[in-house]
Amino acid sequence: MRITSQLICQAADQLKGFVGLNRKTGQYIVRFSEDAFGMDVADDGIIPSSEFVWAAGPEQAMTLRRELIQLLLDHNIDERINITEPLRVYMKRQDVPQITALRSLVRG
Repeated sequence: MRITSQLICQAADQLKGFVGLNRKTGQYIVRFSEDAFGMDVADDGIIPSSEFVWAAGPEQAMTLRRELIQLLLDHNIDERINITEPLRVYMKRQDVPQITALRSLVRG
């Protein structure tokens, strides 16, 4: 199967869970419910994992950041967070520039 940038972006948008910055330790933590962070993460600092991996890029584009995906990989919960093969390929291909894309909300 050929892995395209479209498949990689779709895989990023299908990530599960939430990410928050632990104020005490300065480390990012992953949980599967917004309520599971307790008082260590401010409510306004809880981000869905599928949004966490994207960072503002040039103009209105966003960049799929490898270092943010790596933070998720470091938790060793790949299956629970839904890290799939397209994201693994993206992480292995350091010779390919990070993906920058225009993102928009699609209503189903």
